[in-house]
Amino acid sequence: MATIKELLAAQGSPQEGDAEWLQSIIADWGLLSDLSLTDLVLWLPGEGGSFVAAAQIRPASAATLFYRDIIGQNAPDIWKNQLQTAFTENRIVDRDVLDVSKADNPSHTNIIAVPVVHRKSASGNVTKRTLAVITSHSNLTELKGTSRQEEVFKDCANDLFRMVADGTYPELGAPAGPRRGAPRASDGLIRLDAAGIVTFASPNALSAFKRLGYSEELEGESLAEVGTTLHSGLLPTDESLPLVTSGRAPWRTDLEVGGITVTLRSVTLRFGAERIGAIVLCRDVTELRKQEQELISKDATIREIHHRVKNNLQTVSSLLRMQARRATTPEARDDLTHAQRRVAAIAVVHDTLSQGLTQNVNFDDVFNRTLQLVGEVAAPGAAVIRPVISGSFGILPSEYATPLALALTELVTNAIEHGIGKNESGEGTVEITVKRDDERMTIEVCDDGAGLPDGEVGNGLGTQIVRTLIQGELSGTIDWIPRPEGGTKVHVNVPLKWIKRKKS
Repeated sequence: MATIKELLAAQGSPQEGDAEWLQSIIADWGLLSDLSLTDLVLWLPGEGGSFVAAAQIRPASAATLFYRDIIGQNAPDIWKNQLQTAFTENRIVDRDVLDVSKADNPSHTNIIAVPVVHRKSASGNVTKRTLAVITSHSNLTELKGTSRQEEVFKDCANDLFRMVADGTYPELGAPAGPRRGAPRASDGLIRLDAAGIVTFASPNALSAFKRLGYSEELEGESLAEVGTTLHSGLLPTDESLPLVTSGRAPWRTDLEVGGITVTLRSVTLRFGAERIGAIVLCRDVTELRKQEQELISKDATIREIHHRVKNNLQTVSSLLRMQARRATTPEARDDLTHAQRRVAAIAVVHDTLSQGLTQNVNFDDVFNRTLQLVGEVAAPGAAVIRPVISGSFGILPSEYATPLALALTELVTNAIEHGIGKNESGEGTVEITVKRDDERMTIEVCDDGAGLPDGEVGNGLGTQIVRTLIQGELSGTIDWIPRPEGGTKVHVNVPLKWIKRKKS
């Protein structure tokens, strides 16, 4: 299925902002569908006078006519003339069609074709270009008596369709998109005239304001004055509240009174350049806001705990470094230095994890930081160590990050201290090669140092730690192999079974 940008490009030479304008329409056309009580389809011109369905949406407040997606399909021949007229003549075309695709039960369908116009202003000049056509589909066969709410909804939809055809909807800077708790037409709708007086309030809207403490009728009242009365004496005052409740600006705000929170969204209605009124959508989001505050509080608590743990690890590392400097024997100094380096490696992983909202980390960043730490601590005297990294570790969960960081720290440290550190020149190279697929990750740590003593792996604490981490915690394998050209190669094989389990 081609994207909107690709379909626009197929028309000829799309101008800057055309695709973004269509995306802004799609981001907010749930409101159009709910108000018109119809299915909506966005059509882009194709080859040979055809029209291709680029997007569609079903109403939340009525039954759908399209039980299967038609995105990517060409418009039926019976609709082509109506689409072409709307597109070329830049006007809304209303037509009733008898759908005979189901011979046993043909149905009458009302189709309204609305041109999607992109309006641009530059140097005082206004230009309009028709980019696509939106069709609104309703079943006339099942049409029943219309309530006053449905009539108001459809009047609002017609005003917005006219603005789409004029290029004035959606307004630039107007909020749209799937914000948590964003109100829809069915949650509560208030219609305002140009002076901000309520001409209609749906039952759900009345209920929302009643929860705020306003028990009078809204119709005939100034919504801005109602909002000011409810919010009187409460601090702080949201400066956008009067703009939203008067319908003068397309924006969102929350009205909170006595522990009840109602979110409001205004949509300005225009006829040409004249403002003729507004739609104000409202929804009781008290429980949602409470949940958000609890999440914010918990997040702040977790971040504070992470910060304290990081500080404690750094304090322990500093104490070990100080104690190593005061050690009177080389053995004690080395042991304390190793312990300090291990704590510092854990601190690096923890610090990286604490900065994100997930328990996954970019291990390449973690390893680069630990590698720098190892080089500073383990390089003997004036030794010149050249680390070379090939491949990428990628994103790893915390279950892998901490043990793998510690294990690699030990392997690189051993390569520097016991391999390159014993070279007469004091110089050497440590090569780290990483290969990863969906099943496993293999890592090789090679050095050109003195090699394994007598060709055998030692049983020191570092080796025991590495075996425990790789074999015990990561269920992997590790082998030390003497290199024919000198030095040692350590081969690590780690299965990625935890990642596969999380994905499944």
